[in-house]
Amino acid sequence: MSGEDEIELLEAEERVVVVPPTQTAERIDRFLAGALPDLSRAQVQRLIEQGFVLYDGRSPRASQPVRPGAVIQLTIPPPIPTELVAEPIPLDVVYEDADIAVINKPAGMVVHPAPGHPRGTLVNALLARYPDLAIGGELRPGIVHRLDRDTSGLLVIARHDQALRSLVDQQQARRMRKIYQALVIGRPPETGTIDAPIGRDPRDRLRMAVVPDGRPARTHYRLLDTFGDYSLLEVQLETGRTHQIRVHLRHLGYPIVGDPVYGPRRSHLHLSRQFLHAAYLGLVHPRSGRWQEFTAPLPADLQIVLRQLQDRASYH
Repeated sequence: MSGEDEIELLEAEERVVVVPPTQTAERIDRFLAGALPDLSRAQVQRLIEQGFVLYDGRSPRASQPVRPGAVIQLTIPPPIPTELVAEPIPLDVVYEDADIAVINKPAGMVVHPAPGHPRGTLVNALLARYPDLAIGGELRPGIVHRLDRDTSGLLVIARHDQALRSLVDQQQARRMRKIYQALVIGRPPETGTIDAPIGRDPRDRLRMAVVPDGRPARTHYRLLDTFGDYSLLEVQLETGRTHQIRVHLRHLGYPIVGDPVYGPRRSHLHLSRQFLHAAYLGLVHPRSGRWQEFTAPLPADLQIVLRQLQDRASYH
């Protein structure tokens, strides 16, 4: 799963990539690293070495040149429990007590280990800060929901089984409140609700899309500000499907700035990731039963983009 808030079962992920007709004779490891933005070239090479990649039904070398029309199959195994290592990685802890912790995750940090990426994740950092964190399964201790690697913002972590059950129940009953800020291209109406099912894109199995047989998904938004051809939105999730905000806003015709998968290929703004930040989190505390709210300001890279847009607008 790579969705904003969806809980997934741990299982091997199957991917299929068809080499486009215009593709030149590029090495397969370099081609796949470009075609799959969530995998580095080193990760692709490890998958090839371990036999998890088939090129037209055969195991290739990393240097194998691709040809147009070739079918590449990848099997991405689930994380291996023995790879979980506590690492003293600094965390921005917004709140913590004996039951929960609320973390402001930076962009670029993966939530949990994956093949080829066993270190440097939020889980590795959590295990160092909370050594007794061994709930919710060995692979994802305390993880209730997640954010995409390049989405910043708030996550809640359960520190014991009772807290985990409470938070998961709240999420499934849609009582947990999550609000994001997103910068999009275009000017949508001031408020709106996107009610459209999401599933795998039938034309590109590496992406999600609005499809008739997808899982129900609802996203609410309101306009916060406009900067010429760009708009800053406040987005609230009612459901938590994979890539839901990114897919729904693209479907509406207002893709998120900097999104490498669902946004435009080129942008006049200098941003190395999607402009999407989990700014607010509201939940019922598992022990006290009180409603608690947490906020996280926009990180510096996103604030810089907004200042650039404000300056640009002031000149016109």
